[in-house]
Amino acid sequence: MNNLRKFLTAPISHRFSPIVIFWFSLSLTFATIYGGMVLQKAFSVEYMVQDDARQHVFWMQRFVNPDLFPGDYIADYFQSVAPVGYTAVYRGMALLGIEPLLLSKLLPIALVIITTIYCFGLTLQLFPVPLAGFISSVLLNQSLWMKFDVVSATPRAFLYPIFVAFLYYLSRNQLVGSCVAIALLGLFYPQYVFIGSGILLLRLVSWQSRRISLSRNWRDYLFSGIGLAVAFAVMLPYALKTNEYGPVLTAADAMNSPELWPGGRNPFYHENPFYFWLIGERSGILPPLLPPLIWMGIFLPWVCRYPSRFPLVSQISPAFQLLRNLILAAILMFFAAHSVLFRLHLPSRYIDHSFRIVLAVVTGILITILIDWALGVLTPFLGQFHQFIAAGMMLFFTAALIFYPNYTPSFPRTNYRPGPLPDLYQFFQQQPQDILIASLSGEANNLPTFSHRSILVGREYAIPYHQGYYREFSQRMRDVIRAQYSGDMAIVQGVIEQYGIDFWLIEQSAFEPGYFARNRWLQQYQPEADEAIASLESGNLPFVAQAIARCTVFNTGDFLVLQSQCMIND
Repeated sequence: MNNLRKFLTAPISHRFSPIVIFWFSLSLTFATIYGGMVLQKAFSVEYMVQDDARQHVFWMQRFVNPDLFPGDYIADYFQSVAPVGYTAVYRGMALLGIEPLLLSKLLPIALVIITTIYCFGLTLQLFPVPLAGFISSVLLNQSLWMKFDVVSATPRAFLYPIFVAFLYYLSRNQLVGSCVAIALLGLFYPQYVFIGSGILLLRLVSWQSRRISLSRNWRDYLFSGIGLAVAFAVMLPYALKTNEYGPVLTAADAMNSPELWPGGRNPFYHENPFYFWLIGERSGILPPLLPPLIWMGIFLPWVCRYPSRFPLVSQISPAFQLLRNLILAAILMFFAAHSVLFRLHLPSRYIDHSFRIVLAVVTGILITILIDWALGVLTPFLGQFHQFIAAGMMLFFTAALIFYPNYTPSFPRTNYRPGPLPDLYQFFQQQPQDILIASLSGEANNLPTFSHRSILVGREYAIPYHQGYYREFSQRMRDVIRAQYSGDMAIVQGVIEQYGIDFWLIEQSAFEPGYFARNRWLQQYQPEADEAIASLESGNLPFVAQAIARCTVFNTGDFLVLQSQCMIND
């Protein structure tokens, strides 16, 4: 039992000792295994894309073929809001021959491995017991693969390796590493520069003996001052940049936007204030973090109150204050984001990512302290054989508790979306690169990614945070609804000529009265949606439906592709 205790929970005196290398290697092994499981899903079928990547990656095919998406309003918008560093990575890889969609599947495993390296190092810096670093990195890996941030390969996927690196360098008081990390945050995920700046300010404050005082060390002010100067420099271009798709949505306008209520594309508000403030996915202060074991870390402060019972508590470094500062900075930014909706984007983003990192680290520390305590309690009361049995059982149950997500069918969660209609994608790939496709079908969301062709509208791209963009998008939606369900050829012709529509993708079931009931999202575009429903219920046959027999150029299953020019040349 004593030997086991030394192996598992003995503090280290050398950072590159064999025991550190063992637990570090094991951490990387689990990160690689989890990443392999994700890759297996990513390449399980030919047409596969992560849900959020459909927004943020499709337009990057322009790096491979500059002639794609010419004058595409949706592609231009998402390109305009993409952070500089994020764009540079995909552009650079495209120059090396790696297509954006392929890169979006390969990046997550690389990002998680880097995150694992820094998470292990950060935990070891705060608590010099390698087992804690291993548990923390495994829990953080599990948490990352149970949500869609990293697997999306979107800007927020880069947050974790960069921000955990920032925390690691800050815990070691390494100025250059901290400044490089905060500069990279500005290039990849600018919102978290505010969190980093908050931490740099809070590190000047001491919280000893329930008294608050400012640091008297001039080096602390120099360190934070340089870090804040870097943060200011990297954020200045964003402050000076004018967005042609602006202004940013105001809280007053947001309250009237159906997209931001349940049933919309980006539900933010909720009629229940408890749900809105506490557990709302985009608005709440309590993030839905998984696995459940990660929440165990909230009991570490209680354990720290009894150092005589839990001897390893004494090994917690003064640098642990860094995590307290992170929590405080995240909470402050949460309320700041609520107070200026939506200029600082979504409030829950500041809580979600921060708490996931903090809880993974503190839970790893807490479990290690409890294992050491349990081994210490058992040793004096059991014989050698019984010690062996007790230690084996304890380790078995601990391992089962830590690794249980591995055995659940939903792990890892990826939200990968397979393309169910390869023939349809290949048909559009064979058409000219400058075509424009109109559709109200959800399948339109896949066409930019799989066919590399422009669409006029699609639910996936109904992002309401910039009023200029969404105003145009909303008008396009109403025009498509009006044209698809009108019996007047002149209206259909007007919409086709206004936008330059080449093809119309429709579902045969789109002309059934219950179509809008099955697609509630369409009902927010008024009055066109209600007028279309009333027309269908009256038995009127829309002009587009009348043109199906003579203008269909491709069909597969329930989907039909109509040539627009054919429809208006009757």
